Amino acid sequence: MTAQPVVVLRPAPQRLDRIFTPQALARLHARFEVVDLSSGELSPAAGEEALDAVLPRAFAVVGQPDMPAARLDRAPALRALVNVEGNFFPNVDYARAHERGVRVLGCGPAYADAVAEMALGLALDLARGISREDRAFRAGTERYVADGTADSVLLRHADVGLVGFGNLGRSLRRVLGGFDARVRAFDPWLPDAVLADVGVEPASLAEVLSRSTFVFVLATVTAESEHLLGPAELDLLPAGARLVLVSRAAVVDLDALLDRVAAGRFLAALDVWPEEPLAADHRARTLEGLVLSPHRAGGIPQAFATIGDMVCDDLELLAAGLPPVRMQVAAPELVARYRNRPVS
Repeated sequence: MTAQPVVVLRPAPQRLDRIFTPQALARLHARFEVVDLSSGELSPAAGEEALDAVLPRAFAVVGQPDMPAARLDRAPALRALVNVEGNFFPNVDYARAHERGVRVLGCGPAYADAVAEMALGLALDLARGISREDRAFRAGTERYVADGTADSVLLRHADVGLVGFGNLGRSLRRVLGGFDARVRAFDPWLPDAVLADVGVEPASLAEVLSRSTFVFVLATVTAESEHLLGPAELDLLPAGARLVLVSRAAVVDLDALLDRVAAGRFLAALDVWPEEPLAADHRARTLEGLVLSPHRAGGIPQAFATIGDMVCDDLELLAAGLPPVRMQVAAPELVARYRNRPVS
């Protein structure tokens, strides 16, 4: 009888029971020899030793441990590193992995729909002052009918700009479909035809910012996109625009953004922050014109459960000699550009 491929589970900081339903975990055990190193009883040092001991037999590692070239070379059967945290970190020698034929996969697509729906919710809040007027009502200072709607705008038929058009942009484009909005996108990694094929107008960053009532910041953070939206770029936004940030905090100069919100230039909603948790005395907490969310757009139970299903699907394909199709593959041309940080 042929031995089953060995899959090592070391998903921290994810919990095994959060990303694998009982059905998905049973499916994994039925197809593979599963070595579970997720037990909280293992110290970090013991976990490293246990991983090194099983690596020579490992077909796949589910998790995000450090994988320098020397460690990769101790795993001759390895075919997949499966990151289930959500980011591609600089703790893997990606060049060596690609040279060895090891697929490095990420679970980012599992979060896309959840983040897109949250982004839409934040935009509608900014459009109609939902959370602001809720606070006023609770404080006994509510304003009835037109007295509280002077700054309200419609998302329907609005000019919408997307900064970045990856997994999040594609999902958000779908949920925006019913609003008949004019959607422009800036993404220097995509040909214009890719955007046009899904009904998105290719545009420069300046065009996206200056011609949009709603701007969704969806870009990943790279050496090129850190503080992509600085003071000069934020000043391009029309007066009264609405900006929603749900991708990576480092794409926007936070101080510059808060200065402009404080001055009443535009409204903004943020789900991600440069340092999390946000300091208790941070000025963002008391700033009017700002909707705050503590990095909760993507991490919902349905998204977490999707990760386990994606892992099973792609590992079964790889075991059958086929390419993965559900998880995001680390592209050798791009992965070295990412400047991702772990999500706590």
